[in-house]
Amino acid sequence: MFGYYLDLALRSLGRNRALTALMVLAVAMGIGASMTTLTVLHVLSRDPLPGRSTLTYFPQLDPRDANGYVAGTTEPPGQVSWIDGTNLLSAKRADLQALMTGGQVAVQLDNAMLDSFYEAARYTTADFFPMFGVPFQYGRAWNAEDDEAHARVAVISAELNDKLFGGKDSTGQILQLSGAAFRIIGVLGDWHPNPQFYDLNRKSYGENEGIYVPLSTSQDVGMNQQGSVDCWGNAGSGKNPSHAAPCVWLQFWVQLDTPAKAADYKTFLVNYSAQQKALGRFQRPPNVRLRNVTQWLDYNQVVPDDVRLQTWLALGFLLVCLVNMMGLMLAKFMRRSGELGVRRALGASKRALFAQLLVESGVIGLAGGIGGLLLALLGLWLVRRQPAEYAALAHLDTAMLLATFLLAVCASLLAGLLPAWRACQIAPALQLKSG
Repeated sequence: MFGYYLDLALRSLGRNRALTALMVLAVAMGIGASMTTLTVLHVLSRDPLPGRSTLTYFPQLDPRDANGYVAGTTEPPGQVSWIDGTNLLSAKRADLQALMTGGQVAVQLDNAMLDSFYEAARYTTADFFPMFGVPFQYGRAWNAEDDEAHARVAVISAELNDKLFGGKDSTGQILQLSGAAFRIIGVLGDWHPNPQFYDLNRKSYGENEGIYVPLSTSQDVGMNQQGSVDCWGNAGSGKNPSHAAPCVWLQFWVQLDTPAKAADYKTFLVNYSAQQKALGRFQRPPNVRLRNVTQWLDYNQVVPDDVRLQTWLALGFLLVCLVNMMGLMLAKFMRRSGELGVRRALGASKRALFAQLLVESGVIGLAGGIGGLLLALLGLWLVRRQPAEYAALAHLDTAMLLATFLLAVCASLLAGLLPAWRACQIAPALQLKSG
């Protein structure tokens, strides 16, 4: 029966091609605008740590004095000081924990003619890799013993490995990083978390770092630190603060495998803060937070407000397009009242006519979905030409491709409900008499 309805729909649409084209265009424009903005929203709000985001937490403490507070907020800083970070790391109260910051280093191959260049770097501790599920193409990550020994070892990204070694296994090779020799012990696999949840102070989206070295070693070598540095008291401000300075400039992440462990860890943070207040380091009562990855991204409003606004505007435009399509479809179906009356007189039920007209609406939606897909691809191409840091991520994946056609067909069926119902209410006797 569906095949019969489909044949009737194609014949009907072919009889009035101008009206059909207008309905298809209305659907295509609404779908194109909606899927462009929905795809960008989908890319920016995806889970950067699938399967781990609810187990990975960002602890926050508040060591600031009265002058370090921002009016109107009681939220603790979004980073930790060196003293607090190393204290929490040494406590080992989590299943895994990593202390880190970002920077930029000058890179040059040992005994090579290649000119040096600057590469984004991550200075971190050993648990960074297992906690975030970082895959390796070659070699391995360093371990806790390497952290304690201040080992001059490095892990590089697959992209940097392609650039320097043509994609070959480079473990054991020597790199000059900020004038010091480092031995490559690992090459990352395909790992590009977006948003870059673990350090939102540098950027939220884009390429990840190319070089990873132990945090302790980076401090020995004096590698350049990049990112937010917030100080209070007489510490002033600036990059590369001293370890004793009252400044927050490091990120600290922990993995807590159960809700009970998360609750216990928050209690530990409260007790730690109270202890530090008793020692005179903290000036205020304990003020702690423990947010997982999802909560951390929501708190920092990583998805730009203009993207959300554009999405709502595009959906509103889709609604306007569907209202226009509904009017065109109503006019088309009512003009066929004679044909529909004959079918009723020959024994077709209202349900059968209703199904026939909805199939026709669905065909219009499918055609509009194809046009909407082309417009969405054009829209995403234009997004990628924008200077925004997330622009390069604006690509249509399989899920959004299927969503394009699903949204087009469902929207068209919804728009066709009222016209189809109205057309089925006409009494066949009146049409036969007028005919």
